[in-house]
Amino acid sequence: MLLGAIARKLGNDIKTFATMPARTVRKWSYTVQAVRRGELPASEVLKVILSSIGATLVVLALLFPIYWILMAALSGSGSSLYTSESFSLFPTDPSVKPFIWVIGDLIVPSYSISAAIPFTDLAFVFQTPGIEILDASDYGVDRPSEFKRFLWNSLMVAIPTVLIAMSLIIPAAYALSRREFLFRRKILFLYVLMTQVGGGLGVALLIGMYALYVQFGINDSKLALAVYYAATAVPFNTWLLKTYMDGIPVSYEEAAVVDGAPPWRVVTEVIIPMSTAGLATVFIFVFLTGWTEFVVAQTLLGTENYTLPVGLYAMVDEYSIPWARFSAFALTFASPIMLAYLFAQRYIEGGLSFSGMEG
Repeated sequence: MLLGAIARKLGNDIKTFATMPARTVRKWSYTVQAVRRGELPASEVLKVILSSIGATLVVLALLFPIYWILMAALSGSGSSLYTSESFSLFPTDPSVKPFIWVIGDLIVPSYSISAAIPFTDLAFVFQTPGIEILDASDYGVDRPSEFKRFLWNSLMVAIPTVLIAMSLIIPAAYALSRREFLFRRKILFLYVLMTQVGGGLGVALLIGMYALYVQFGINDSKLALAVYYAATAVPFNTWLLKTYMDGIPVSYEEAAVVDGAPPWRVVTEVIIPMSTAGLATVFIFVFLTGWTEFVVAQTLLGTENYTLPVGLYAMVDEYSIPWARFSAFALTFASPIMLAYLFAQRYIEGGLSFSGMEG
């Protein structure tokens, strides 16, 4: 139910984003007609135009570092990253080879599927066709990066982090928001304390944690790393979601109870659906904890289990850095995060408003 509602909202967001140019053209057409009829002062339109231009310039200035890295990747040499004299708005000889090197081969191999005929020695054999989406060798790339392995490792860390953390955050936030129990205020104080010192405390205890993980033989375990990430993400995100749930009127729960709904239905059908924005915000924050963390992952994981941040850092050589490939790797690594923020921006703003309801 909740996932369906989120999927519908994301579908509406994608549709809105796709139809935005047409709606903008229609809006400006109506504005021009209103100015010609004298219904709208031209000065007001000029103010909107100037403010839009100013906002666009600010956005372009903020996005310029990303554009600079993109040009370094497309240049093939990445020279613009270590000397400003080599930078140009458009590379003279753009190349996508660094991105091909990052992605590597995208080939779906063919498989043989057999089905035995009962009571006979015969069998039907089906051969699925192989699908070649991208062959890196066609672009002169002989040894692609291990991006896909790093990506898989990152997913195997980030997904358990989300599952473990959310299974603790949601009930804890609801209990702290809606229930009175012994030591509730002290637990709330502890949560606030952990949100302030948790990150620094985690780094300070890194050596001890590493020794403990080695003692139990789980220092190279992605699941153990996910458990650590979930533990560090719980305090802040529980407090954030609890604060959001505080804004949901108790009358909604009371109405559900009067209708005969048991406590678990009150939570799943009233509180959680009305906390969609807060849940989306917490989900993204928790996911980013497992997706972008570098220090602990580099300390605990072995080479075969490197995640994307550690894999990116591994490209840094003692004497040289392949800047073009480094830039392409960094942009490919950051693309899912940028897309997530693009489509979840509305939910993040609502989740950070510290209010479950408006009005």
